[in-house]
Amino acid sequence: GERIADLCAAPGGKTAQLAAAGAQVVAVERDARRIPRLRENLARLRLAAEVVEADATQWRPAELLDAVLLDAPCTATGTIRRHPDVPHLKRAKDVAKQAALQRALLHHAATLVRPGGRIVFATCSLQAEEGEDHMKDLPPGLRAVETRRTTPDMGMDGFFIARLERE
Repeated sequence: GERIADLCAAPGGKTAQLAAAGAQVVAVERDARRIPRLRENLARLRLAAEVVEADATQWRPAELLDAVLLDAPCTATGTIRRHPDVPHLKRAKDVAKQAALQRALLHHAATLVRPGGRIVFATCSLQAEEGEDHMKDLPPGLRAVETRRTTPDMGMDGFFIARLERE
């Protein structure tokens, strides 16, 4: 029954998990070309979610949310094991560009949740700039409750994930 926004939602796997768990989900996606697949996945799974085409750094719900899921766009360097072309496609400037976007998304997400509300922030990057470094510059009133880092040597993709709470 919680009201949760999945920012950067396409293709919708996490939106579907939230809806299947009983959340009232708003799936926010800025890329209009990705929205049909998001809708198809929800329909195939017979799950309901409100789908909104909007820039997640600007979108605002009618009322504050219980939680936000922000699986932020990143350089995907943590997926090299499955996508060996990543090191050949990404440059240092890409890390800085994605980190700036992630920071903007995270700071905006903090304004969308009620006091006591939660934000789950995740990236599939190995770069600290796209993960741990964001925890050093959290928006006022937001605190990190828990963080985790996985790496390919653990037998899985490299991810950074943080559970944050608004005070």
